Amino acid sequence: MTLKNLFAGSTSNVFVQLLRYVVVGGIAFVVDFGLLWLLTERCGLHYLLSATISFVAGLVVNYLMSLAWVFGKSKMQSRWGEFLIYAAIGVIGLGLNNLLLWLLTDKIGLYYLLSKIVTAALVMLWNFFARRLLFKN
Repeated sequence: MTLKNLFAGSTSNVFVQLLRYVVVGGIAFVVDFGLLWLLTERCGLHYLLSATISFVAGLVVNYLMSLAWVFGKSKMQSRWGEFLIYAAIGVIGLGLNNLLLWLLTDKIGLYYLLSKIVTAALVMLWNFFARRLLFKN
């Protein structure tokens, strides 16, 4: 496998897709984490409200980049149907995100940004494998 295969063209290789998804997820995480910090620290919102808003922003970035680079063609004919399923997976991910963030922050006592790092890694795995089912490649 060449470096070009890792970054260019479509692929059905689950490891290449996972690598690409980690890159896309990293970019979406920067959006999510940065907005979480900004809304909580600078705008004074409660961290769970900030987490919800920032998660949705990261979800949009992830969706658009995943369509363009990670998974390729969809199994579904309808773009709206595809987005609704993608969003449903995202809503489950949001529920997991906020539940884990709350547990780690309020119940275990971790700083909310540290909790977010742990939570993001776990939710990323859920999102990748659930979303991979939507696509042919």
